[in-house]
Amino acid sequence: MKKIYDLIIIGAGPAGITAAVYAARKKMDPLVITKDIGGQASLSGDIQNYTGYQFITGPELTIKFEEHMRKFNFEIKENEEVKELISRKGTFLVKTDKDNYQVKTVIVASGKRSRELGVTGERKFRNKGLTYCATCDGPLFAGRDVAVIGGGNSALDAALQLIKIANHIYIINITDNLTGDGIMREKIRVDNKVSIFNNSRVKEILGDSFVQAIKIEEDKEEKILAVQGIFVEIGLIPNSEFAPSLEKNERKEIIVNQQNETNIAGIFAAGDVTNVPEKQIIIAAGEGAKAVLSAFRYLSTRK
Repeated sequence: MKKIYDLIIIGAGPAGITAAVYAARKKMDPLVITKDIGGQASLSGDIQNYTGYQFITGPELTIKFEEHMRKFNFEIKENEEVKELISRKGTFLVKTDKDNYQVKTVIVASGKRSRELGVTGERKFRNKGLTYCATCDGPLFAGRDVAVIGGGNSALDAALQLIKIANHIYIINITDNLTGDGIMREKIRVDNKVSIFNNSRVKEILGDSFVQAIKIEEDKEEKILAVQGIFVEIGLIPNSEFAPSLEKNERKEIIVNQQNETNIAGIFAAGDVTNVPEKQIIIAAGEGAKAVLSAFRYLSTRK
């Protein structure tokens, strides 16, 4: 007979890793199932607002998180994707692309993934000059002209990373003005390596074997910008499709209360996959801790 776990944590970003550490300390015998370690935090550039670190990069912070998590002796299933979460009588079934697991409580901490542009050429040139991660791929574009798509914090973070690497950066922003943090906006505006196109949208990605240009529409006028790299930073989509029975908002984020409870008793959620309004690493970590304490309380009060 297969083991029935006390707790399965889906995802190993800041919320999932923190949840796992708290669960191990509570002797809950957790199982972590994740496609990767670090989630969106591992793709961040310079982090200057995580308490205890005046400055640290996303990859560096991810290493710290993982080191902490691996100090505890519990199972971690890496490179495994959850496909379905099913409620059973008194337990839950977690189906992945590799196995099935039975469990008493679940914490969904599956985070978000990059939103696609949905334009001609995007799929063709993915990993051929078009990428969704400046931290991962920025160094490949040293000395080249590149475009960053978006106007929020993730786009500005990408642009600030690329200023140190690329020859010139074009920011293509669909709204009237950049919407990221004020300090980041000011750094972008005063740098002569950056050109900003507001009220602009991407029409097509152009090239042969690799990206050679991007076609945009600025105030109803089409322009072609010669670039050798494109960084798409237009937001994120919650990884919540595997749990159709959980209540979600219009953005497909899982709705939770202050105790991280979902609409199904025994299933909790934490981090960017939820409707918690601010998507920050430190907030996701705190939500992961809260979710475990709620799951522990749930198990403690069951017959």
